[in-house]
Amino acid sequence: MPYIITQPCIGVCDTACIPVCPVDCIHGPLSVEEIEEIKEEHGENAKQLSGIQMYIDPDVCIDCGACEPECPVEAIFDEDEVPEKWEADIEANYKFFRT
Repeated sequence: MPYIITQPCIGVCDTACIPVCPVDCIHGPLSVEEIEEIKEEHGENAKQLSGIQMYIDPDVCIDCGACEPECPVEAIFDEDEVPEKWEADIEANYKFFRT
């Protein structure tokens, strides 16, 4: 089962999980460079990041778990361990890569 990024990532978009991924499976609607530029210009809670989060490609994820401990907001879970209140994020994660 792949790892899933859940709602606590929304608006935070901390990119610490990205460099530790050995298969480059973490992506978002904005590139890391764009996210970092927004944070530099507007601060960590920039309006431009509102509603934005990162996602893990389920077809590429190798379930290594390297990303999970790097997430400062504890938004990353093994798909089988996603808390019930964030189960909708599983489908959202898959959907991001289908479109």
